[in-house]
Amino acid sequence: MTSYDRNNVFARILRGELPSTSLYEDALVKVILDIFPVNPGHLLVLPKAEAVLFGQLTEDHAAAMFRVAQRMNRALRQSGIPCEGVNLWLSDGESAGQEIPHVHLHVIPRFPNDGFKLRMGPANRRPLAKERAEELARSLRAVLSPE
Repeated sequence: MTSYDRNNVFARILRGELPSTSLYEDALVKVILDIFPVNPGHLLVLPKAEAVLFGQLTEDHAAAMFRVAQRMNRALRQSGIPCEGVNLWLSDGESAGQEIPHVHLHVIPRFPNDGFKLRMGPANRRPLAKERAEELARSLRAVLSPE
């Protein structure tokens, strides 16, 4: 799922071929309302780049997504839309739940008893042995390039 489909729904929205409710746009990103929101005010930050995975973005596009998400977070909290918390959610790849093959960041307003569940619990969290942690760290350090 790493090859880019120029006809995915977000690419078509970015080209103006499909309608959307736009909230913000600059040279690197566009923010739209999600048409299937978890809660009212659920937003999507779309980078203007042909990338399926987060790691395929330039650092400028990746930083812009989170810079704008922070701005949208503040706007949600000041808007009068029910919002006592915010989830930032990016599913990076099909195995992580990504449904549309274009990187996108969900900005989801949250409030008590809204019915949405995004939890990590005992069933999927297990202690990590020190030896395994060191092994994982060595693998990651080996492919990290110095800044």
